[in-house]
Amino acid sequence: MSQNITVKINNTEVTLPAGSTILKAAEKAGFKVPTLCYHPDVHATGSCGICVVKMENGKMVRSCNMKAIDGKSYITHDEDLHRVRRTLLSEILAEHPQDCLVCRRSGSCELQTLAAEFNIRTNTIPRRVQTGPIDRSCAVVMDMKYCIHCLRCVSVCSKQQNVGALELVGKGRDSRIKPVGGGTLADSPCVKCGQCVAHCPVNALKENEAFNPLYAALANKDLYTTVQIAPAVRVSLGEEFGFKIGENVAGKIYAALRRLGFNAIFDTSFGADMTIMEEATELLHRFKNNDNLPLITTCCPSWVVYLERFYQDMIPHFSSCKSPMMMTGLLTKRYYADKKNLDPKKIFNVAIMPCTSKKEEIIRNELAQPDGLEDVDLVLTTRELARMIRQAGIDFANLTPEDPDSLLGEFSGAGLIFGATGGVMEAALRTASVLSGGNLERLEFESIRGLDDIKETKITIDNKEVRIVVTHGLVNVQYVLDKIREAKLNNQETPWHFIEVMACKGGCVSGGGQSYSKEEQVRERRAKGLYHDDEKLALRMSHENPAIKEIYDHFLDAPGSHKAHELLHTYYTAKPIK
Repeated sequence: MSQNITVKINNTEVTLPAGSTILKAAEKAGFKVPTLCYHPDVHATGSCGICVVKMENGKMVRSCNMKAIDGKSYITHDEDLHRVRRTLLSEILAEHPQDCLVCRRSGSCELQTLAAEFNIRTNTIPRRVQTGPIDRSCAVVMDMKYCIHCLRCVSVCSKQQNVGALELVGKGRDSRIKPVGGGTLADSPCVKCGQCVAHCPVNALKENEAFNPLYAALANKDLYTTVQIAPAVRVSLGEEFGFKIGENVAGKIYAALRRLGFNAIFDTSFGADMTIMEEATELLHRFKNNDNLPLITTCCPSWVVYLERFYQDMIPHFSSCKSPMMMTGLLTKRYYADKKNLDPKKIFNVAIMPCTSKKEEIIRNELAQPDGLEDVDLVLTTRELARMIRQAGIDFANLTPEDPDSLLGEFSGAGLIFGATGGVMEAALRTASVLSGGNLERLEFESIRGLDDIKETKITIDNKEVRIVVTHGLVNVQYVLDKIREAKLNNQETPWHFIEVMACKGGCVSGGGQSYSKEEQVRERRAKGLYHDDEKLALRMSHENPAIKEIYDHFLDAPGSHKAHELLHTYYTAKPIK
């Protein structure tokens, strides 16, 4: 049986793998079929009908979920199709608010873009906009009057994230997407990963903006404002200003943040190096003492919440290390403040993150300080930073790159690759291997890079085999954790000693707060940007970072010390859904 098929798209012949959709065939033939409900990450439902095309017999079918048939011909554009698409768009627009001038998604709204492409300027279909309260109960805001019932949010939440916090209620024109259980999103199983936001084509789902308190802080001359940027932000923000996907614009981000008025600019990659020092030490200790293995990484707050809700028996396996963001925040107010003779209470600490759940992480009770001092005062997503730069009139594309401030701005390549799935593990293995007395012939661990759902490798530490597994996208976690449970139940050795989990597919590079994209290769290209910059850096292992060495020598004593545990570690508690 042939593995390929040949079809004609508007009389252009193309050959492609059997099972491909008509939409893919059209794309390969060089024709762009308009879509709205379609997204390459989720199951194609064809619910909007915009992608309709004609078969040889004149029958119209939806190209996003219809497989192309070998030897057949299809028409993607003609007068009939144009009329049908305009009618479908007009029906959607009749049920959609027409406040584009003040809508947050103006300029990045897929519905707005299609309406412009089809030159829809008037609409004779009677208006029928759904109403209802705006849910601002958590980091993700639901404003469902904008909802177009594409079901992308429901699909990604259930199929890719295995959370199922959203559901379609009702039928036909009266149907609504609501949090499971009928309450607010905060009361649902939601882990605040923001993948529903990243996949929403309109303004129905969005991050809870934090502009007002930030502008107030920047204007307050009594406050010393500091900011850190996460590794994944540097390979995404540029897309907002015309740069290629995955292009590193960190230098321009530092320059823009100074122009916004921040007093000091740091990099979360520094905090990643610090996390690795503590986590690698923790791994070696647990491995030596066979204590609560496997060790599971905890840099991802959505993954932390997921485990606390659905796998409470696995909490003892969690690394106690705080995330890089929280470590950088704490050291800003404890170490940097002391070095600069600043009052920690006068420091307003901001983090630019690729993630919506980081907004929730900073208010975790487990991270509260005894003196009431907030380590991180406010979190902005990549998208929010882009809006802020535009509002300030900063010519981002033409900025001369600058460097972050010292002390908390120096980082290694290991800290940089935290933004990609497998990056936390690779960074930890580089340092753990050396700290245990071994030598590394290569710093790259290719077997745990890439987008395979589950990636495994082995290394040798103290002449013992250490088994590693990396997974991303919460739907893949169940397999890994069930294997561990099975081994425990049968009194068998754990199948792995060290596990990395990131809630979002691809890791932080495709976090819920990143620049919107329907580009299928966006994850690979952003991750490639991080790995490319890692290779160029002189420092590629966390323990080589001189800023890290200085902090241990003069402030924390040693990795895993009592003081390090007191400041850089936390705990986790079961949080079953009520």
